[in-house]
Amino acid sequence: MSKKIICAKLINKFEKIFQCPICSSPMGIVDLKSLVCSNNHTFDIAKQGYVNLMTRPLATKYDKELFESRKIIAENGFFEPLHKMISEWIKNEVRLEGETVKILDTGCGEGSHLSSIKQKISFPSAGEVLGVGIDIAKEGILVAAKNHSNMIWCVADLAHSPFKDNTFDVILNILSPANYREFQRLLNGNGIVIKVIPRSDYLKELREVFFDEPEKQSYSNQKTVRRFNANFEAVDKFRLCYSVSLNQSLIPPLIRMTPLSWSATAEKVQALLNMNVGEITIDLDILVGKNKTK
Repeated sequence: MSKKIICAKLINKFEKIFQCPICSSPMGIVDLKSLVCSNNHTFDIAKQGYVNLMTRPLATKYDKELFESRKIIAENGFFEPLHKMISEWIKNEVRLEGETVKILDTGCGEGSHLSSIKQKISFPSAGEVLGVGIDIAKEGILVAAKNHSNMIWCVADLAHSPFKDNTFDVILNILSPANYREFQRLLNGNGIVIKVIPRSDYLKELREVFFDEPEKQSYSNQKTVRRFNANFEAVDKFRLCYSVSLNQSLIPPLIRMTPLSWSATAEKVQALLNMNVGEITIDLDILVGKNKTK
């Protein structure tokens, strides 16, 4: 069975979660080829197994090489402790609204976070776990659809996300920009949002080489934390800090996967490539929130 048909059948099974990004009307699968709304706005399913729900093209600096590099790094266990912590929290704390646990990864990139977390989750009382990933970058969704099946992958704008109100049990927002108004709209009554943000020592080995300014070598996330807490009722907060040993062959994809390298000079990048880095520091805050009661 082709990836296109597999994608179409999965979307068809869960078509009730979708609304048209143009007119907000209900949508459904037609002929296992397209996702069509009641006003006949049509979005074709790509042969690679995803659907593009963008209403207009938006430029992004995130390219195929970046997402392929993230895939390589993820496959080498770089984020494994993070995925384990998030999946354990979801299994232990999420209160189900239905038989299917619906998880939306916003800014999912190449899909490695959602895929790994979904694989680690099982609920005795739930029929299945639905993973839905959206990203504005088509290049990321292409990599996700190619490598991770049995999930719904969408090229979509988070500011105009193609999903109905009160749809998701869990919204993931991992090292990615947020749209809190949309998160509030999309969460169901017991739904939770999990936002992962860097702390001061995140990738400090790269920062110390790339940047001369002390304020760029470190990083403060306090503004982000305050904004999150202003929009959601805090449920939990964790700090996760660990080191990852990388052999030298993984340093180039590590550099390519992060926007930190965008403002670094070619000389700084080469200096890092010439170093024997050894270990890379992961330093993160995991914020868990729910919609405030009105």
